[in-house]
Amino acid sequence: MCGRFVINIPLDLFLKFFGLKEAPELPPRFNIAPTQSVPVIREAADGSRYLSLARWGLITPWSKEADDGLINARSETVNEKPSFRQAFRQRRCIIPASGFYEWRKGEGGKIPYYIRMTDGSPMPFAGIWESWKSPQGDVLESCCAILTTAANRTVASIHDRMPVILHPEEFGLWLDRQVHDAEQLQPLFSSYPADRIEAFPVSTLVNSPVHDSPECIEPYRTTENERKGEV
Repeated sequence: MCGRFVINIPLDLFLKFFGLKEAPELPPRFNIAPTQSVPVIREAADGSRYLSLARWGLITPWSKEADDGLINARSETVNEKPSFRQAFRQRRCIIPASGFYEWRKGEGGKIPYYIRMTDGSPMPFAGIWESWKSPQGDVLESCCAILTTAANRTVASIHDRMPVILHPEEFGLWLDRQVHDAEQLQPLFSSYPADRIEAFPVSTLVNSPVHDSPECIEPYRTTENERKGEV
């Protein structure tokens, strides 16, 4: 599961890391929630990569209305589920992030954790996108979902799922519009190495998407009672 994430990447690093020739300056966002617009990277017909915006929450082509959509797709079944199958085979994208939030159950309630790369580098999620047309003919150009996989040992104590995080050398294969073979893409779905990811508790500010500030990702010092509740 991935229900909230962060993107705070300087433009020069963004362009270099994702292999883009140009992109607008993206304002820092510290609590991105479903149905909001998010940046996605896709491959153009000439093989170049470009940045655009998509609504987070994939609406299936047969939906009668623009509901919240599907924010995650399990990588193990993405090639089988009618909701995702065609998007997976033909409309893949990278969803740039700096990290994501997950909530750990404790006796005192759920404690939010921020999960990021240990070296502070971008965290590229494997995504799929779809276009949707309402019965009235209105077109939502693109909406997207994040693929998930089994959690690595860093994340497993918090939640049993995590986003599929791509290595830079995998970007070309994932975005390749000529690749439709699920078996060729399956190796990309392995859990990201646990020693390259860190997780720490943060403030419950992130529980509401109204809060969108650097305070959301600041480490939170838990009390003794809260620590007992995590066990």
